[in-house]
Amino acid sequence: MEILIKNMVSNRCKMIVEQAFYKLDIYEIQTSLGKVITPHPISLEQLDSLKTELSYNGFQVLENKKLILVERIKNVIIEMIYFENEVLRINFSCYLADKLNQDYTYLANIFSETQKITIEHFIILHKIERVKQLITYDELTLTEISYKMHYSSVAHLSSQFKKTTGLTPSEFKNQLNPILFCIENV
Repeated sequence: MEILIKNMVSNRCKMIVEQAFYKLDIYEIQTSLGKVITPHPISLEQLDSLKTELSYNGFQVLENKKLILVERIKNVIIEMIYFENEVLRINFSCYLADKLNQDYTYLANIFSETQKITIEHFIILHKIERVKQLITYDELTLTEISYKMHYSSVAHLSSQFKKTTGLTPSEFKNQLNPILFCIENV
């Protein structure tokens, strides 16, 4: 049985969801972002308990087909931004359409209708959040971050970063220095 779960977007989320299943004595499960597969169907009573348990932690079992598709779109985007190390060889609309085996225009319309933002805006917001993380880690140069995040240039990354956050990447990094200084000297 396949169960799709909203807001399950990281390995930590997967662990929390797995714990919810274990509380119901359901152990033989396969988890991936946004999805849990059980070898056997679960009862309606178990499903109700699961929904309650998951809701305590900010998750939701998806049953609406549009919401399921939107969650799948989000998971593909998040996997690409946070976990994919290869450079994308095709534009993202083709990548998303291929991954989900759906027409991109259809995906974009459903996403915008339910989320009130475009797929492109969702991607930009998550890319900028990832860039912030990479700047905070201070292991890569801005040029390396730009390449890793599939920007055409450092200038493009800087422009999008400033438009989204109100700060340049350098200004963002300089704001971190007092915090990092305090942490290192503790």
